[in-house]
Amino acid sequence: MKFSIEWLKYFLETDASVQEIADTLNAIGHEVEGIEDPAEKLAGFTVAEVLTAGPHPDADKLQVLSVSTGGGEPLQVVCGAPNARAGMKGVLGQPGAVVPANGMELKKSKIRGVESNGMMCSVRELELGEEHDGIIELPGDAPVGASFAEYHAASPIIDVAITPDRPDCMGVMGIARDLAAAGLGTFKPVEADEIAGEGACPVEIRTDDAEGCPAFCGRVIRGVSNGASPEWMQRRLKAAGQRPISALVDCTNYLMLAFGRPAHVYDLAKLSGPVVARRAKDGEQIEALNEKTYTLDDTMTVIADDAGVHDVAGIMGGEHSGATEATTDVLLEIAYFDPARIGVTGRKLGLTSDARTRFERGVDPEFLDEGLAILTSLIVKTCGGTPTEVVRAGQPPVAPKVVQFDPARTAKLGGVEVAEDRQRAILTALDFKVGSDWQVTCPPRRHDIEGPADLVEEVVRIEGLDKVASVPLTRAPGVAKPTATPEQLVQRKLRRAAAARGLHEAVTWSFLPVPDAEHFMDDGALWVLDNPISEDLKAMRPSLLPGLLTAAKRAADRGAAGARLFEIGRRYFRGEGGHSDERATLGLVLAGEKTPRGWANGKAQGFDAYDAKAEALALLEAAGAPVDNLMVMGEAGPQFHPGQSATLRLGPKKVLARFGALHPATLKAFDIDGPVVAAEIFLHAIPAKKNAEFARSTYSPPALQPVTRDFAFLVDSAMPAGDLVKAVRGADKQRIVDARIFDRFDGQGVPEGKTSLALEVTLQPGEKSFTDEELKAISDAVVKAAAKTGAELRA
Repeated sequence: MKFSIEWLKYFLETDASVQEIADTLNAIGHEVEGIEDPAEKLAGFTVAEVLTAGPHPDADKLQVLSVSTGGGEPLQVVCGAPNARAGMKGVLGQPGAVVPANGMELKKSKIRGVESNGMMCSVRELELGEEHDGIIELPGDAPVGASFAEYHAASPIIDVAITPDRPDCMGVMGIARDLAAAGLGTFKPVEADEIAGEGACPVEIRTDDAEGCPAFCGRVIRGVSNGASPEWMQRRLKAAGQRPISALVDCTNYLMLAFGRPAHVYDLAKLSGPVVARRAKDGEQIEALNEKTYTLDDTMTVIADDAGVHDVAGIMGGEHSGATEATTDVLLEIAYFDPARIGVTGRKLGLTSDARTRFERGVDPEFLDEGLAILTSLIVKTCGGTPTEVVRAGQPPVAPKVVQFDPARTAKLGGVEVAEDRQRAILTALDFKVGSDWQVTCPPRRHDIEGPADLVEEVVRIEGLDKVASVPLTRAPGVAKPTATPEQLVQRKLRRAAAARGLHEAVTWSFLPVPDAEHFMDDGALWVLDNPISEDLKAMRPSLLPGLLTAAKRAADRGAAGARLFEIGRRYFRGEGGHSDERATLGLVLAGEKTPRGWANGKAQGFDAYDAKAEALALLEAAGAPVDNLMVMGEAGPQFHPGQSATLRLGPKKVLARFGALHPATLKAFDIDGPVVAAEIFLHAIPAKKNAEFARSTYSPPALQPVTRDFAFLVDSAMPAGDLVKAVRGADKQRIVDARIFDRFDGQGVPEGKTSLALEVTLQPGEKSFTDEELKAISDAVVKAAAKTGAELRA
């Protein structure tokens, strides 16, 4: 939020410098994001008088001016403005000055052969407005030779970040109140002029949505003249970054920026029948002031008449009922809207505005009559007109909150010793009413005060956050003990292992668009947020793969040939009884090129399901899973390609991971070119190691060399090869240390429906070498174990 020091001093009597004001704002919790001094941009620009104006000898649209700066010889300036003439006063930029609009440094130069000593400036060139058809024309009493920055009363501008819990400081008056409480001056509250209305309001005003709009006030002003707003008002609005539009609109913007109270002005001639705050009807539409059309539903509060909707309540008015230059009679609207309803409506419509920012945080419910009186006064003084009596519909929630406060908690919670009298003075300066028994009555505008801890915060920030001493945490003597949990240690190992295998870690949103989340939801129900940061991010993710796929697509769209991404995070499910169920998971996606094209391997090679399986097994091993005991079973889910995916399990029901190529329908849903392979490792399902607290025994390599034996079996073609490998390894767990398939054959000599699988079995002798009898016994055990799977020894 921006405001000028001149505007601040309208509410705060102070002699503090700009830097002192900024330092105090930072000290009391309002972070200053920037300080801008317009006087610095206007350095080198002077109030000047045009003495003579004659035609340029070599250009029809240029004039040669003789300009006085109040001392010395007049300066010759070439000017192309149509309004330049002898006797007028304007702004001269002399050589060395920098034009604010374009950063150009003015120099003495020749224009079409005629020397020019600077430039007579327009409003746009000095960034004082949008007019550029002619040069600035100052009043006749403007002092020639004076600095234009001083004449223009350019005031420094402060840009301050207001935290969401302080809507009472979304106006300059609220900032001034906080600064006064901090001892930087005296707060000057603005008292509205009492303007008695003449006659009853000709428009019926009511609220039919007491939940969305508890209170709705208004009055009519007849006979207004809507021109330009006063210079002082335009100056303050520009300092706040607001473009002046017209007197009527500027008055409402001034009320919002000065007092934090949005309001609206309707052209009375464009209204028909009662003006009502009500729920919208499904399918109703409104063309808003931003010239966009929005479709409404019955959860939204609107302001409407017999003809239809004129205002998305608390967010933005309609285009067709706004005030114009031809407006003569207006209806003023000032209301209190439910903050939660405003927030939901704004997010649904994707519509933001200054009014929404204030209403959804919570405006002052007491500032209705006073706000309407101030707005009426501004309009009558600026545009003239005769107001009617005020109509009040509904009742705002003005019941004050009372908090029982113990001043001793300030030292306990805030770490600062503050005398009770000082605490009472601080709270009183912030407009809290403190009883003798420390019953504190909060002003209704302070929606952020919920309990004693919030009052401690108020006292501490005004007393000075820099007075809070830095106190180190107590530490046990000796060497610090490890604090990482077993789960954190496993995740550290996995991150290192994944990075070592060439995967890049990604961090994606824990929220997904609902269609993406539903695509990866196999069973159960989604967690959907009632108050999401975006309508596109409202479902808690049931899988890490959607976020990784989105990241891979983004990389591909930007020209990346391939993506190897992984992420460790949590998946979210709605458990029994509606309780949240969070599960730690590692997800990985391999997309694009595995190896680029080249002379050695020809075309670029993509990833396949076996690449995903290899990554899953390697990472499971790094996590401490018993990979030798894993079973490859079934399909990985409807998101994966059938026949090119599977799960890794410990037994039929305990799934540790799933892997494979993603289904073409999944790739189409995420608009990503395939093939793409992926895997998910369910970290919560990995069994904990037994006796994990004891140190691992020292590794000693075997004294004797291993022995290998090859076997070939005929198996059913439909049987998973992993089943045969697992059976062979289990034939003699002490002496068989490894078994792997090195050949697969279908063809001549192999019966139809059968496949020949060749295995290399590694045997490790212990204290002595194997005898022939021992080797034969092991071979027989291998054949017998394989036969249990239906395998038949071939050779």
